[in-house]
Amino acid sequence: MTLLKSHQDTFEQPQDDEVILSVKNVSKRFCRDLKKSLFYGIQDIAGEVLGLSKSSDVLRKSEFWALKDVSLELRRGEALGLVGANGAGKTTLLRIISGLIKPDAGTVEVKGRVAPLIALGAGFNPVLTGRENVYVNMSILGLSNEEIDECFDQVVEFAEIGEAIDAPVQSYSSGMAARLGFACAIHTEPDILLIDEVLAVGDAKFRSKCTRKLSELRRQGTAFIFVSHNSMAIMAVATSAVYLRRGKLLLSGNTETIISKYEEDLFLDGVEVAQGAMYLKEKTADQSSGIDITSLALKDAQGKILDFLTSGEPASFCAELKVHRYIEDVSLRIEVREVGGENDTVLFLSGLMDDRVFNAHPGKCEIVIDMQYVGFKPGIYTANINVRQGKHFIFDTIESYRFVVKGDASMSKCKFYQPRTWHFNYCS
Repeated sequence: MTLLKSHQDTFEQPQDDEVILSVKNVSKRFCRDLKKSLFYGIQDIAGEVLGLSKSSDVLRKSEFWALKDVSLELRRGEALGLVGANGAGKTTLLRIISGLIKPDAGTVEVKGRVAPLIALGAGFNPVLTGRENVYVNMSILGLSNEEIDECFDQVVEFAEIGEAIDAPVQSYSSGMAARLGFACAIHTEPDILLIDEVLAVGDAKFRSKCTRKLSELRRQGTAFIFVSHNSMAIMAVATSAVYLRRGKLLLSGNTETIISKYEEDLFLDGVEVAQGAMYLKEKTADQSSGIDITSLALKDAQGKILDFLTSGEPASFCAELKVHRYIEDVSLRIEVREVGGENDTVLFLSGLMDDRVFNAHPGKCEIVIDMQYVGFKPGIYTANINVRQGKHFIFDTIESYRFVVKGDASMSKCKFYQPRTWHFNYCS
């Protein structure tokens, strides 16, 4: 018996087995030099007219692969997340699927209507009014004037444009253009919806509204490919994901696994992350301000040094200090931020604020912070750590202590770990 059903469950429903998009070994090359690009274009057109064969696998001077041998399938009702760094080929792939550009090699088979949302107000004429652009845009997407008449009021209501619908689009803000473009696309009843970061400009209320609409479209059988640099947005919407890197398909499959690999590559490339204990060179008494941090470590409940933290599991943070003279009122302060986040502080711990200050005697000592459970969501974090006396005097500081937090599927859509217990009670 099903006891509970959440809004997220609407994104986890089984998809139809019907494949409505098949991308097979698609490659696309571009040229970095404008003059050569024009010359190659004329050369290719002439070759097609004369029926001359050309090798699609060979790069000419100044060319590069935007996509190389990319294959994927999309089934009816499936939500596919597309991730990768800037320049990975995500937008190029969407443009090929939508028919805006042709691949140099490979095939794309589409069943049904495709509605691309690849750029803000794509297809809008800035001189025309919003009303006129709705008719032009939805006509391009395959609707007749009669069909547009039937859904026009719904488009305007969803876009929240109001009286501005009769104003020129050039007077719209980017958010207004995005809302109108999104409203046009979803009301064409597409089989495939392509979304490329265009919702990032909307306010929180409109983004929530779009998420609910996407859920509704999926229940009706619409499939969509969703591109975003917001990992939480991808995990909240996508049932599977594809990771592109430098034009090649690196991984595809479970959304959480793909996002984890993508973030590790993005934020750990060339960055030193704490694995095990971090040892620092000891200072002499002349070099020191009185107390030095000599090592930092993450440990489990048994005192074993950890290479990474795990969401929901107990752990300790340990800072070993070298004290050169007797000092009173010593405390530790830790400020943690997520690497690649919004640079907000996600955790602030202060021994002074917690009324946990110590009197330190000369020699080695250790300050230990025991955590009953790790509340961080999976990701990569950096901590600023300092040992101080009172509010202002700092003895020693570690500017960036980076560490990794891992988790399982129960943490895939959470911003923090919530300890919990479950009960089932019969009610009279």
